[in-house]
Amino acid sequence: MKTPDSAIRALRFEADEKARRVADLEQMIREFEQVAADLERQIKAEEDRTGVRDTSHFAYSTFARSAAQRRENLLASADGLRGRLDAAIRERDEATEHMTRASASEPRTSNGRVRGRQERPHPLR
Repeated sequence: MKTPDSAIRALRFEADEKARRVADLEQMIREFEQVAADLERQIKAEEDRTGVRDTSHFAYSTFARSAAQRRENLLASADGLRGRLDAAIRERDEATEHMTRASASEPRTSNGRVRGRQERPHPLR
């Protein structure tokens, strides 16, 4: 059986891990959206350079067509990550709440520390 301190440490580790997961997903979404915006600018520049903006036109730039496909793939991936982000946020909030409840229910000593199974006297006193 785990001691109360180690159980709280395990809960804190789990909550911290879930918070890192949320931060990682948010960062990935931001990066995907930034690359998609860069691709959008490149597509516009290529369309301005060639003068052809109709994607069904035979002379439409293959670079612009492939960049547009890549942009769409990135935006679809970002949308998929948003669903995973929502789930990760819920898990993080639940883990944080669970950790908070567990640490709040621990008995505390007069100096505010969490009391272990036995209150041991200080060795130098």
